[in-house]
Amino acid sequence: MDRTFLSIDQLSFYRENGYLLLRGFKTADACDELRARMAQLLDGFDASEHRITFSTKEDQDAGREDYFFESSDKIRFFFEEDAFDSDGNLKQSKELSINKVGHALHDRDPVFDHFSRDPDLASVAEDLNIADPRLVESMYIFKQPKIGGTVRPHQDASYIFTKPHSTVGFWFALEDATKTNGCLWALPGGHEGPLQCRFDKEPGKNKGTLHFFDIPPWPQEGWVPLEAAKGDMIILHGHLPHKSEYNRSSTSRHAYALHLVDGRCKWLPENWLQRPEDDPARGF
Repeated sequence: MDRTFLSIDQLSFYRENGYLLLRGFKTADACDELRARMAQLLDGFDASEHRITFSTKEDQDAGREDYFFESSDKIRFFFEEDAFDSDGNLKQSKELSINKVGHALHDRDPVFDHFSRDPDLASVAEDLNIADPRLVESMYIFKQPKIGGTVRPHQDASYIFTKPHSTVGFWFALEDATKTNGCLWALPGGHEGPLQCRFDKEPGKNKGTLHFFDIPPWPQEGWVPLEAAKGDMIILHGHLPHKSEYNRSSTSRHAYALHLVDGRCKWLPENWLQRPEDDPARGF
């Protein structure tokens, strides 16, 4: 295979560590255009109609609602856990209360489609030996000031899985991501280990269960911050343990994430994300 984007050293680093930071992958204008489009989408969202929070806590994983499970081919909005007061009212504006928007922005909105179906991204996928790339999930993540919740240590392939494994994440910093406002943290080399758990959808139901496997827990030491500047992209191996901390700063940390799989691999029916037969996941 001819390398068309990544250098030999970059590929070697990725294979050894399970992640790779690409500086300046997207222009500032491209990031601003995506943020402006999301502001328009949020403006048109009726916050009184759906007030679903999003969390990565284990008890939340066990009982997500129809609104989540039916979002695989739609654009849907999920609030921060701390967005509502004891009476169920938003503490602040919806624009400062949303946790994320997903999960088919790349297919349902032309601006996100253009950002996602980038020839350079296709070249990166080719360099990673993803012969038949399929964009299966997209998320706009806000990491709101003061209330941006933690994302516990996890592996993306616990939630998006194929046989054999092929999940890869492309994570874009739309704003500077620092240790202060909740940047990603990763466990270098952790992708060499097995999955710690898997979130399996129950047959015929919009319900899933997080199954933990009998493997040693990840170490507390050795995690590294993946601080990224606006426009940078981080490639994440599907088995790489990563997390982010609570954003207690006054600065947001907007990001956009894409998950890809190889269409040569089998998409398992236990995946929570199931696309309609007449609208399958597409590539670049």
